[in-house]
Amino acid sequence: MDAFWLSLVMIFLAELGDKTQLVALTLATCYNTKTVLWGIFWATLAIHVFSAGIGWFLGERLPADWIGFIAGAAFVIFGFWTLRGDHLDDEDASCKRTIHPFWLVFTTFFMAELGDKTMLSTITLATNNPFLPVWIGSTIGMVISDGLAIVVGKMLGKRLPEKTIQVGAAVIFFLFGAVSMYQGGAAFPPGVWGVALAVIAAVGFFFLRKS
Repeated sequence: MDAFWLSLVMIFLAELGDKTQLVALTLATCYNTKTVLWGIFWATLAIHVFSAGIGWFLGERLPADWIGFIAGAAFVIFGFWTLRGDHLDDEDASCKRTIHPFWLVFTTFFMAELGDKTMLSTITLATNNPFLPVWIGSTIGMVISDGLAIVVGKMLGKRLPEKTIQVGAAVIFFLFGAVSMYQGGAAFPPGVWGVALAVIAAVGFFFLRKS
């Protein structure tokens, strides 16, 4: 249950301001909210089974201290990614009527999630947590985050404090990542820490510059 709740909370946070959440908001303006959430649920369940499987496969083959250290660095990077935020291109933002809404939502969301922050977060979580609770927890966390965004977005429209939400989520990622890095790499030599911090700084600069 610890892995389940951890995955639910971290993926909920990772989804805030993410591209797939923006896709969900856009689709909810075109189609029935229940249909959109149902499509999101099955698309997330499908793609996160692969994400959790990849993380579990890697976790079985790496030392525990390195897993914790690398996972922590990844979550710090996800924090910068969250601060940057995402946007939709014209293709993502358009409403299509060519196929049944459920299958359109399922396909659109599945493709948008490939290589996305929430997919990579699920892989990271599964490297040092059991497969099943990570898979289910990450799926539910994502659906809750998108469902909440749809409901609140329809109620408040443009008055949502988007930047404040992004900063809060990023801070949690930074703290979680720092603790995980320390727990996993406390005995590592300074050179390893120097390389890791240099990579984090470079990626952070890239994300903040892009934003």
